[in-house]
Amino acid sequence: MDLLALEIFCVVAEEHSVTRAAERLGRVQSNVTTRIQQLEEQLGTALFLREGRRMLLTPAGETLLGYAQKLLALAEEARQAVAPEHPTGRLRLGAMESTSLVRLPQPLAQLHAAWPDLRLELRTAPSRQLIEQLLAHEIDAALVAWPPPDIDADALALDRTPVYDESLLLALPGTHPPVASPEDLQLHTIAAFTRGCTYRQIGEDWMRSGHQKNPRQQPQVMELASYPAILACVAAGSCAGVVPKALLEQLRTPPALQWVPLAHCTTMLVTRQGYDTPAFTALKTQLLASAHALNPHS
Repeated sequence: MDLLALEIFCVVAEEHSVTRAAERLGRVQSNVTTRIQQLEEQLGTALFLREGRRMLLTPAGETLLGYAQKLLALAEEARQAVAPEHPTGRLRLGAMESTSLVRLPQPLAQLHAAWPDLRLELRTAPSRQLIEQLLAHEIDAALVAWPPPDIDADALALDRTPVYDESLLLALPGTHPPVASPEDLQLHTIAAFTRGCTYRQIGEDWMRSGHQKNPRQQPQVMELASYPAILACVAAGSCAGVVPKALLEQLRTPPALQWVPLAHCTTMLVTRQGYDTPAFTALKTQLLASAHALNPHS
């Protein structure tokens, strides 16, 4: 096995297609097919099930994928380590959707201007899923709301740096009576991202605290994939939602909703323990500078 073969294997696994993998890698399709066949011959097992034009991983392929991602991540880390003064190569960053929309555009643009040879890849997901991707070496660093739900993150081998302090607001329909405490809430549904989202967990816990006489009453959840969808459902009048204040401030025409202060939550920059490359250092420096510019007295 060589690193190039593993990289081709990973791209085919992600794209489920030799054709799309070849386009992404800038290679001819026959070359990609040959490299996969050679890798299967070296390992003595099939790595993909071919269903029409789709390429699906076999159990052996699933096992190899985890190792391949770790090996490629370590190889990239090693390449960067030998050139400590020049952030180059690839850095895979995960972030919550609100963070990517509100916090990242300016610092990432400044990072690219300072280090044009650094290739940054950004993906979004809820906090718990980002931690899982980080531990699986699918990403190199993540910006997550701390602590992520349903996971004992404090027990994991992770390095973390506080970057942003987010003020969370409870969004309510404009016709809802005033709310001063959870007991005043007349709604039992929250519009939120999929399970694993810290903001969703905070909202559910707050709503649940208003039913102390009936602790078994659980909030209903309407799972949605974006903040515009969440706010639209709240405006429709049947549910509440949790929104970072910074996101609301960026909306040009905020919907006519009620906004109730809910909680504060720290956004952490998290990496695997000991992970330290010039690219990551440059990213962390830029993020901390942008956070300080937003709140110079912190």
